[in-house]
Amino acid sequence: MRQDLVAGSRLAIVGAGFIGQEVAATARALGVEVTLVEALPLPLEPILGPRLGRWFADLHREEGVRIVAGAALESARGGGDRIEELVLAGGRRLAGDAVLVGIGTVPATAWLRGSGLGGDGVRVDVAGRTAIAGVYAAGDACLAFEPRRRAHLRSEHWDAAAWQGAAVARAILGEEPGRPPLPSFWSDQYGVRVQCVGHPQLADEVAVAGDPDARDFEALFSRGGVPVAGLAVGRPRAIPAFRKQIEGAGLPLQPEKEAA
Repeated sequence: MRQDLVAGSRLAIVGAGFIGQEVAATARALGVEVTLVEALPLPLEPILGPRLGRWFADLHREEGVRIVAGAALESARGGGDRIEELVLAGGRRLAGDAVLVGIGTVPATAWLRGSGLGGDGVRVDVAGRTAIAGVYAAGDACLAFEPRRRAHLRSEHWDAAAWQGAAVARAILGEEPGRPPLPSFWSDQYGVRVQCVGHPQLADEVAVAGDPDARDFEALFSRGGVPVAGLAVGRPRAIPAFRKQIEGAGLPLQPEKEAA
């Protein structure tokens, strides 16, 4: 999109996940007018909860991003190979010179149906082994076993794919990879690094320490008083402590509705 991100141009982003937010931050630094469209009431609310979802929305508003939340995309209109405007449910229209859609991914594994590997994701153990001898899988297409939660989970993050690939290599060489690290990710926005480790979507409580207004804080996510995740904004040294705290406490088992 480099050729579209020029000062004074208008960019519409559909989806306020971390991909959409990172592009918004980059575009604003280049002088682009940005509108961020999100179907949910707040960005990242299902993962981080309403308090932190509101913080991310405010972060982008402070940098000049226009946020349109609780809005579903109905259609896109334009001429030739260019999109000129988005039409939202209810008829609202948003003009733009370029559009980015970042609404998540669906693994392209349907071709595996009938193979014994599964069609909605390839189930593997901690070493990437599938149900078929000699066949391994790693990355977004696999549902890797998480021993802490005794469940097969998809982790669509770079570090998970890197670790899983290395685990497969060790298994092929006859070595055991050991227990996988806790899932983690990071995001750089407006010169601030956001880092998260663990499973924040499990939490029923969030405790924040620091100064969110100064973009300098950390949040501990817990479920039934048990730490399950930690998020740090501008505090990279907090992440190792979060890892140790979460590992020491032991994660709750996979909730039934997710295990199904």
